[in-house]
Amino acid sequence: QIQLVESGGGLVQAGGSLRLSCVVSGSTFSMFAMGWFRQAPGKEREFVAAISFSGARIQYSDSVKGRFTISRDNPNNTVYLQMNSLKPEDTAVYYCARATNMNIVTMTESHEYGRWGQGTQVTVSS
Repeated sequence: QIQLVESGGGLVQAGGSLRLSCVVSGSTFSMFAMGWFRQAPGKEREFVAAISFSGARIQYSDSVKGRFTISRDNPNNTVYLQMNSLKPEDTAVYYCARATNMNIVTMTESHEYGRWGQGTQVTVSS
């Protein structure tokens, strides 16, 4: 059974940093792209960042570009999201997701991901 478990969320002041981790089990981790999405209260889930299976291709949403960094450790089945210069508008539940297919197209659309973690809360105070 494929499981994705996020950790690293919490409460931080604006300007601070957090690093989210997502450990994947029950899957050939290194063969699939991984993504991070977030959902704030009353809003739709939105794309944050994604990384291809090899790490050669990376994408960010405009809202986090230059502040967040996605990376992966294939031998340890883990994907990370380093979040710096956090803003109150970054407050959301953050989800990691594994691509459904090895031949992912855009990496930014939630329908391209078939496995999701339970989410971790990130709260940024002003």
